[in-house]
Amino acid sequence: MFFTLMLLSLAIWIYLLAFRGQFWRTNEQLEVVDIELKDLPGVCAVIPARNEADIIAITVRSLLNQDYPGSFNIFLVDDGSTDGTANIALGAAHALGKSSQLQIVNAAPLPPGWTGKLWAMKQGLDKASASAPDYFLLTDADIEHDIANLSRLVAKAATEDLDMVSVMVRLRCQSFWEKLLIPAFVFFFEKLYPFRWVNNPQKKIAAAAGGCILIRREALAEIGGIQAIRQALIDDCALADAVKSTGNRRIWLGLSSLTRSLRPYTSLSKIWDMVARSAYTQLNYSPWLLLGTVLGMILVYLVAPVAVILGGLMGNWLLMAGGLLIWLLMTLAYLPTICFYNCSPWFACCLPGIAFLYTFMTVDSAWRHWQGKGGSWKGRVYQ
Repeated sequence: MFFTLMLLSLAIWIYLLAFRGQFWRTNEQLEVVDIELKDLPGVCAVIPARNEADIIAITVRSLLNQDYPGSFNIFLVDDGSTDGTANIALGAAHALGKSSQLQIVNAAPLPPGWTGKLWAMKQGLDKASASAPDYFLLTDADIEHDIANLSRLVAKAATEDLDMVSVMVRLRCQSFWEKLLIPAFVFFFEKLYPFRWVNNPQKKIAAAAGGCILIRREALAEIGGIQAIRQALIDDCALADAVKSTGNRRIWLGLSSLTRSLRPYTSLSKIWDMVARSAYTQLNYSPWLLLGTVLGMILVYLVAPVAVILGGLMGNWLLMAGGLLIWLLMTLAYLPTICFYNCSPWFACCLPGIAFLYTFMTVDSAWRHWQGKGGSWKGRVYQ
């Protein structure tokens, strides 16, 4: 029986490596585009911010220092902050002599049927729309943008006629727990949404990374504006799906090695909360999908080490060799992501244990939802 499970696990890894859109290669990256655009589209950035005093100055400075030669303005939506987020942002702009490029929007109270982030984004978009920009840059308050990030995004969108360009920014990877678990977060996301398939207009699969999204104004209007996804907790992928589902809009998703997230996840508990906040949402709150996910994670990631241990204890060298082969395949698949994050290659061998932790995070996400504590973020709990 266990030998059959091992063969099934092996077949799954052969499929993943050969037929799952080459998700593991990490070669879909936002490259430096050395192209001078004839027309420079106007861009407005919208930043929803709630109690981000520790990092908002870095984010604002990185945007104000962009080398983009076209029209570019920033709308920061202060979503009920109590720590002076807006004043710090204004101070950063004033210090650069660019106060005119930054406008603070004070968010109205959160109405029923909206998530806080999307409600804040709507108010920023409403204000920014008055200047009729060609593109909106939707970015989080914890992102430090490389000086040429906007130029690359606009060049990518304009030269390839894309309606939405998104990059998964380089997540912080400094502490032990970040090195152990953060690259795997990216790896699992790429496996779920292979970037090549996302970028293929013939494929229905759609995804985005909410930290940095450039979207054409007309494309956003066509789907009914941001209110079309107003209840989405995984708002980036919901937005990408809405845009691509129109059938005539093209999207692109890739990695960025230069634009980075400032959000620290220095402990296991912080990473655990980050994953548990939305993992069950990804499963559409279905107990059956949860059960299937748990069984799938066991089959894909845990059969190999168990086969190695049992094979060694029983003296069954065929079983042990099969487990080692599967373990080798998953290690090779994970290695490019580990290298992208400049972590020790030894972390690639830890994928079974990492998957074990992520499985428990997903189960905990469901448990929190059943207790009415799911989707908690910045003092708000979304049912």
